[in-house]
Amino acid sequence: MQNIFRFEAMSTPCEVHIYTQERDKAREVAKEILLATKALEKKYNYYANDSLLHLLNERKENALDAQTKDILLHAKHFYEQTQTLFDITLATVKPLYNAPTLDLFYTQREKLLPFTGCEHFSIKKNKLVFDNPFTKLDLGGFVKEYAVDKAAQTLRKRKIEAALINFGGDIYALGYKPNGEKFKIGIKDPQNPANHLCFVELYDEAIATSAGYERNFKIEGKEFSHILSRQAMQQEFSSLSVLAPTALQSGVYATSLNIDASLACGYKTIKIDTDSGVHYENFTR
Repeated sequence: MQNIFRFEAMSTPCEVHIYTQERDKAREVAKEILLATKALEKKYNYYANDSLLHLLNERKENALDAQTKDILLHAKHFYEQTQTLFDITLATVKPLYNAPTLDLFYTQREKLLPFTGCEHFSIKKNKLVFDNPFTKLDLGGFVKEYAVDKAAQTLRKRKIEAALINFGGDIYALGYKPNGEKFKIGIKDPQNPANHLCFVELYDEAIATSAGYERNFKIEGKEFSHILSRQAMQQEFSSLSVLAPTALQSGVYATSLNIDASLACGYKTIKIDTDSGVHYENFTR
C-alpha cells in the first residue's frame, strides 16, 4: 500500500511516499520525519532572528551542538571537494542582491568578496570561530538535502523497505517498489517545466537538480542566477541533475557543476543545455 504524506517546510512542498500495509506505522514514521524536518527549518532559518544560524551569524552565539557541528563539517568537506565552488559563506554577499543599483551592488560586492570562503571559519572545541566580523553562513538547500538524508535514515531505522522522499526536487528513493520496479523520476524541460525531457530510475539513490528557471535576482533590469558564486554568477546549463548515494552529494555537485561543468564529481550527471538538448555523462575522479 502506498501511503502519501505531504507538508510544507523550508519554503518548499515536501512529500514522503511510504510503501507498507501498516497504515498506522506509516503515519508514525511520517510524523517523525515531519517533526525532524521542521526542527531543522527552525534551527537553520537564515531569515529568522531567533534561529541558531542567525545567532551564529550575528556572533551572539558560538557554541555548537553535535548536529550543527556535523553540518558545518560536511559543508567544509564539500567546499574542498568542489574546489571552493560549493560555499556556504557566499551568504556574505547575499544581502547585496537587494541593492537598489548595480553600482552599489558591484562596489559592495568587491569589498565583501575577500571575506567569503570556508577558510574564514573554524571549529575549535565545539565552538564556531570566525576570523573576521563580516563572514556569514547560509545553509539554504544544504539543510534541505540533509533533511532528506535524515528522513531516509529514519525510514531505514523503522524497517521501511520501500519509500520515496521528495523535498522540493531533492529526491531519495529507498529500495524498490513493491512490484519490484525502481522508482521512475522525471527531469523537467527548462524551457517548459510542465513537461519532462527524460526519466531516470532510482534504487537506494538520490537525485537533485540545479536549474535557473525557478528563481533569480534582478537589479536595474539585470538578471542574476540564484546560484551564487565568486565568478560570473552565470549557470553553465539550463538544468543539471546529479545521481548520487545521498541527497547531500547530489545537491552539492548539481550546484557546483552548474557553476563549472569541468569539475569531475564521479557521479552520473544529466545536463540540459539552453536548447533543451539532453546529455548524459559519467564523471570519474
